[in-house]
Parts: sequence; structure tokens; C-alpha cells
Amino acid sequence: MNIVLTGSVAFDCLMTFPGLFREQILPDKLDSLSLSFLVDTMVRYRGGIAGNISYTLALLGERPRLMATVGKDFDEYRAALHLVGVDTTLTKEIPDCYTGSFFVTTDRSGCQLASFYPGAMGSAAELSLQDVTPRPDWVVISPNDPAAMLKYARECRKLGLALMYDPSQQAARMDGPEIAEGLDGCRILICNEYEYSLIAKKTGRTPEQIESAVPVVIVTLGEKGSRIKAGARTYEIPVVPPRRIADPTGVGDAFRGGLLTGIAHDAPWKICGRLGALAATYCLEEVGTQNHHFTHAEFLARYTETFGKDPLAEIILT
Repeated sequence: MNIVLTGSVAFDCLMTFPGLFREQILPDKLDSLSLSFLVDTMVRYRGGIAGNISYTLALLGERPRLMATVGKDFDEYRAALHLVGVDTTLTKEIPDCYTGSFFVTTDRSGCQLASFYPGAMGSAAELSLQDVTPRPDWVVISPNDPAAMLKYARECRKLGLALMYDPSQQAARMDGPEIAEGLDGCRILICNEYEYSLIAKKTGRTPEQIESAVPVVIVTLGEKGSRIKAGARTYEIPVVPPRRIADPTGVGDAFRGGLLTGIAHDAPWKICGRLGALAATYCLEEVGTQNHHFTHAEFLARYTETFGKDPLAEIILT
């Protein structure tokens, strides 16, 4: 299936400070605050929501098309995506920019100081779905430059493209009318529980009104799993018990990759959700958003161990 993923592509730079930030801050000197922290460790991972979803989707055998703007430092990232089967022909390099980057330092107590540099992501609105051939079977709009998200939503509606709308983190940044444009044209809305409440508040629509207008509404619930409301039916999807918990970052993106794999095979919603739940757990067990690995045989064995034997899952994963 021809799936086009739009959204952020970024590098995550994670650092650790052995002390406590609060011990370095003088309340009576906040007007002249100037601090530098010597960190113990730093790791740099590939990230960004569209990049993360495409990675898991490709691991599961699909060939997603990544439509994003990246910087002059993207070569290594591109090579890693190609290695797992992601198509980056729709990805545009902005030569005078760096790829978006997230910098976060965590202290001994878990408090964090962070900065996000959008870099090339700020040019995402230069891309257009009208230029994409062949015609996508599905388009995913995930967090990106807000102007680009609005443009793509309008294009999906104009072109009659099947849209999965995933405003997630940008729900806090976008206003109600902007979010409503995505809702009005989508076939699937996906977000977490808090974001769903925020979307309802900003658009002035109740959850019941949203669910009556959007064919499928998927709400992720953290350790409680996820809920898929498809028409008159609701599916409660449990989490897959992790063998260890390493890092929750990117778990929701991996869920989307598994879910889209089921959608690509026209699987029932219960199976789509279960594929997403297992992909999410694989990500949870590793540090970084694109460091989980599995063969199809390993994935199927663990799926069967958790949910029981499923002939359709066997077809999808064989």
C-alpha cells in the first residue's frame, strides 16, 4: 500500500547532569540568570515523529514514503532509513539549514531543561501533496510546521485522499479552526487521552460530536492500552507486557507504525490495534526511538504468545 507520511524529522540529543538544577538556581538572581552545566553523557539518536513511524512501518514490511524537509546533515539518517526500506524520494533537503534537533539535559532527579531547533522543518509548507505520484492510498499528517499541517489537510480534502490525522503535540500550538480543518477531512483521528480533551476544548466539539463525524477515532491511553472507536463499535486494546522498560520516548510513534501495517492489509481493527501495541512495546524496551529491532518471525511469535494464534496476523507477518 502507498502510504505517505508527513511530519517532523529530527535528531534527539540526550544529556545527563549528575547534580540537581534547583541547587544551581539563585531565586534572587533570576533577572540575570546565566548557567552552564557540565554533563556526564550525551547520545544522539534519529527521531522526529514521521521518521519514527516510517521506521517501524518499514520494519514490518511496508515501504512508506517519507514526505518531509530535512537539512544538510541528513545523509546518515537517510542511509539508515533506506537500510530498513523507507522511501525518501519525497524528502526535500534545505541546503542552508540543519535538520530539526531536540536538545535535552536531565538531572539526577529527572528534571529536564530542553530546547527544540525546528531547522529545516520550518520549510515543510513548501511541499505539496498535489505533486505526489502515484496517488497515495493513505496520507498521515503528524506534528510538523503548523502551516504545513494546515496545507496538507486542505489538500487531502481537495484531492479526496484518505487521511489519518495525528495533531498530537501540536494540538497545544494550533488553534481550534486549524485543528477543525484536519478533523473535517480525516477518516482516522489518533491522539492520546489528554490531547483528545484538548482537541475537543479548542474546537468546541464534544467527543460524541467528533466520533459521529470521524469514522475512526483512536485514543492511546498509556499503560492502559488504547481505545479504537470505529462506527458503532469500540475496541479496547491492552498493552503487551514489556520484558524491560528502557525509555518511553517514541512508543506512540511505534504504535502508529504497527497500526498502519494492519491498515495496509485491510485487517480488522482489533488486529490493527494489537500490531500497534506490540510494536510500541518493542520500542519501550530500548533507549531511543529507532533502536528497536525484530524479524517478522520474532514479532509473530510474540504476538501469538500475547494474543493467541491468529491466521490473519500470520499472513500479515509472513
